[in-house]
Amino acid sequence: MSLSRSPSPRRGGGWASPGLTDFNNISGKSSPRKPYGDIQANGSVSGSGDGVTWASAKAKSEEIKGYPSFSTQNNGFFSRHARKLSASLPTFSMGGRRDYSDKEKLGRGRWPPMQGSRTGRFLTYAGRTIWRFRLRVGVLLGLILAIILFYATPLHRWYRRAGWLGGGNKFVVILAANQGGGVMEWKGPREWAIERDSVRNKKKYAKKWGYDLEIVDMSTKKRYAHEWRESWEKVDTIRNCMRKYPKAEWFWWLDLNTFIMEPSYSLQSHIFNDLLANTYRDINVYNPLNISHPFKSPHLDAVARSPTGNGLAESIDLVIPQDCGGFNLGSFFTRRSIWTDRLLDIWWDPVGYEQKHMEWEHKEQDALEHLYISQPWIRPHTAFIPQRKINSFPMGACGENGEDKRIHYSEKERDFVVNMAGCEWGRDCWGEMYNFRELSNKLNRTPWEKFKDGISDGIKKMKGKGKKED
Repeated sequence: MSLSRSPSPRRGGGWASPGLTDFNNISGKSSPRKPYGDIQANGSVSGSGDGVTWASAKAKSEEIKGYPSFSTQNNGFFSRHARKLSASLPTFSMGGRRDYSDKEKLGRGRWPPMQGSRTGRFLTYAGRTIWRFRLRVGVLLGLILAIILFYATPLHRWYRRAGWLGGGNKFVVILAANQGGGVMEWKGPREWAIERDSVRNKKKYAKKWGYDLEIVDMSTKKRYAHEWRESWEKVDTIRNCMRKYPKAEWFWWLDLNTFIMEPSYSLQSHIFNDLLANTYRDINVYNPLNISHPFKSPHLDAVARSPTGNGLAESIDLVIPQDCGGFNLGSFFTRRSIWTDRLLDIWWDPVGYEQKHMEWEHKEQDALEHLYISQPWIRPHTAFIPQRKINSFPMGACGENGEDKRIHYSEKERDFVVNMAGCEWGRDCWGEMYNFRELSNKLNRTPWEKFKDGISDGIKKMKGKGKKED
C-alpha cells in the first residue's frame, strides 16, 4: 500500500498519523515506531497494546495541556469574572529555569524579570508585595485620603463646632474693641495697629476651633444715664451676649491688649475637659488680698462654710485669675446659669458705681472683689485659675524684673495667653504687642517654615562671616 503522507519527524519512526502505521509490516522503507500502549490507572504505560486507543490518546492530550479538559470547580459567575480580571493583570516572572522563550517583547503587559536591570527587579518585587497586601494597602490609602479631605475641606471646622462632637458652639469669645475711643480720646496709628493685630488674632483662633466671636465696640458714647457707668459696660455686654447666643454655655472675656500665643490649644483640652484639676476653689492657695476664707458664721450651710464649696465641677460658674494686686478681669470665664444671672444683676446694680466709683480704682473689678468678700453665696460658685493658664503678664507688669513664675509669661513653657495689662502707663503697648506677635509666629511655625528659616539663617551667617573677613 502506497501512502502519500510524509513520515513523522519523531525519532523512532512512525507516521504523522499514528493510526496509519502498521507495526506488523516493517520494511526497509519505514522505521519501526514504538507504540503508545494503554495508560493504566496509576499513569504508567503498558506496552502490550499494538494500536492507539482513544483513552490513551486522550490521556496524552491531557498530559500535554497540563489540566483536565473538564472541571466542575470555579465555574460560577463570580469565579469566571475573577479569572478574567486576573488574566488581564500583568504577569511577573521571578526568574529560574525557563524552557521556553517569550514570543512578545517585554513591555507588552509584562514586566522585566528578576535577572534584568535593578529597576525591573524593584518593580517586580514592589508589584508582588503590593498585590500580596492589596487589602491592607487599599485601607491605608483610603485612610490617608480621608484625612486629607477632612482637613482640606470645611469638614474639620464643622466637626469642631458641632455640640455633640467638638463642642465649639458652647463657647463664645468676647473681645473688647475700640476701648477709650470716641469722646474720651483720639486713637492714633499705634492704637489702631494694636486693635488690628488683636482682632485678627482672635478671629483666627475662633475660626480654627469653631467658637463664636463677639467683637464689642467699647467706645465712649454716653449710652448710659450716669457718666461713671461708661467704664462698667463689661457686665452689660456679657448679659447681652448670653441673650444673643442662647446655645452657648461658656463666655470668655478678653481685653483688647491680650494676645493668644498658642492657637493650637483648644479651650476644651486646655481647661474644661478637666476643670477641677485646672482650677482651685480655696483662695488661700494664692491670696494677694488676704481675704478671710471660708466664712465662719454658724447660720450658713455646710457648702457656704466649706473652703472648696461642694467640690463639683458643675457648680463652678465663674473662673477668674489673680495677679499681684487681686482679681484680674482682663481674661476670665462666666457660665450660663441662674446663679450667673443673679450675679450680673447685682454686679450691675447702680448702688455700686454711684457710691463707690471714687474708691474703686479698678471699677467693676473692685466691685466683684467686694461682692466676693461680703456675700457668702458668691464663693461656692467661684473658682480661681492660675494666672499663667489664661492671663500671663509680660515683664514690667507686677514687677520690674518679671521673675514671678506665677504671673509672668514663660516662652519655655508655652503659655496660652499674654495680657499687656497697664502698658498705657509708662510702657510701649505697640512694642509689646509686636514682640509677642512675632514670638508666637516663630513658636508655631510648620516644619516646612522651620526648614526655610533654617536655610535663610544659615545663608545670613555665611554672609556675615564673609563681611567680617573682608
